[in-house]
Amino acid sequence: MARAMLEYTKTVLKKVSFDAALFCREVQKAIERLLPYEIEELKIFIHSLVRQNPELNQCLVYLKP
Repeated sequence: MARAMLEYTKTVLKKVSFDAALFCREVQKAIERLLPYEIEELKIFIHSLVRQNPELNQCLVYLKP
C-alpha cells in the first residue's frame, strides 16, 4: 500500500511541475505522508525533475539533507 502512495505522489508531482508554488505544496504534503525510506527515493525523483525544470529549484528547501 505504501508503495502505491509513493507512485501516486510521483504522478502528482509530474503533473503539477508546471507551477512551482503548487509543486512545493505537493512536496510538503508528500513529506508528511510518506515513510522515511520512501522520502529518500522521492528526493532522487525530485532532483531529476529539478534538473529538467530549474524553476522548481526553490522547492528543494523542503527536502532536508
